[in-house]
Amino acid sequence: MIRKAHAQWRGTGRDGTGDLTTDSGVLSHTPYSFKTRFESEPGTNPEELIAAAHAGCFTMALAFQLQTAGFTPEELNTEAAVSLVQADGGFKIEKSALTLRAKVPGLDKARFDELAGVAEKNCPVSRVLNAEITLDATLE
Repeated sequence: MIRKAHAQWRGTGRDGTGDLTTDSGVLSHTPYSFKTRFESEPGTNPEELIAAAHAGCFTMALAFQLQTAGFTPEELNTEAAVSLVQADGGFKIEKSALTLRAKVPGLDKARFDELAGVAEKNCPVSRVLNAEITLDATLE
């Protein structure tokens, strides 16, 4: 399976602008720039997209873990907060902090923590990130 996205950039790093498009069409000429990345101009940025990918990947991985263990989640809500820091003369994604709030009928906290930990360690996005990953999981 191969998934593709395309980036186009015009101009310098600080003053230029770009857009991102995915083959699925979910992103179609979506703007990104220095201002969408480091300020608050509307548009997206790579870290936001990595956060979305990590939240989605982890949540789906947990849904599969729960299904295999015989549980059906009523709801899984995950936030991923990706931290970009200056390091070694450039920038680095230092951390992805996952915060999960889950409603899973019939599941005890110990088993929930175990399944969430397996999902966090084995979702493909977690496996590709060269960053600290933390998980704060709450079973409601």
